[in-house]
Amino acid sequence: MPTYAIGDLQGCRPSLDLLLGKIEQETPQARLIFVGDLVNRGPQSLDTLRTVRNLGDRAVALLGNHDLHLLAVSQGIRKAHGSDTLDDILHAPDSKEWIDWVRSRPLVHMENEHLMVHAGVLPQWTVEQTLSLAQEVETVLRGPDWADFLRDMYGNKPAKWDDSLTGSDRLRCIVNALTRIRHCTSDGAMELTNKEAFGPHLEGFLPWFALPERRTAGTTIVFGHWSTLGLVLQPNLIGLDTGCVWGGKLTALRLEDRATIQVTCPQYQRPGE
Repeated sequence: MPTYAIGDLQGCRPSLDLLLGKIEQETPQARLIFVGDLVNRGPQSLDTLRTVRNLGDRAVALLGNHDLHLLAVSQGIRKAHGSDTLDDILHAPDSKEWIDWVRSRPLVHMENEHLMVHAGVLPQWTVEQTLSLAQEVETVLRGPDWADFLRDMYGNKPAKWDDSLTGSDRLRCIVNALTRIRHCTSDGAMELTNKEAFGPHLEGFLPWFALPERRTAGTTIVFGHWSTLGLVLQPNLIGLDTGCVWGGKLTALRLEDRATIQVTCPQYQRPGE
């Protein structure tokens, strides 16, 4: 069965409906992998979750930073931002069921020899280590103490991975790499504040995927999260965040041949607002 990877949805259900319709015309009953940020900033976060969940076993939905933000807000750990559009989930009669469904999603997925993740992978990690470390966080999120983990999840340190990390520092570093990273140094120290593609103010930092010693360089990685890059199609690298919520496009890419399907999206948010 052909498989499509799909970029950040961010609650833009009308665009998702259009994209799914196009995929169905092209490849009926295709398998679908969503690379995270299902919710937030677009107008219909709950309906977006509902649409993805109703796809059943055809779909895999990864966790992104906005999905984790939803979990934290639901537990009173983080305050909602002015641009958040999560109220339809938080105030739904079955809100707990949706929160439980979101926290049971994976952080990383391997399929058709493609490693799929929301943001990126640290250069020190192999594919096998990436999958194993993601599972450490997934186990905690799916367990009884998941809210305690969320209380310690936020922060930019430790900025650099060390195999000896333990406890909250270890889990926070894993989450930051998989759901927030854009730039890092040659030895893997993360810079977690800048959203632009490049710039002189980032001297000493490179996009995580541009590091020559990256141990996953021989595996094709599919990611989202970085809308200022646009569509990225390089050997062993596919970037799918094409700025749907910003008035860009929502993109699906067929893994077997890299054929792309896109829909143009309304602008629900303006950068800086």
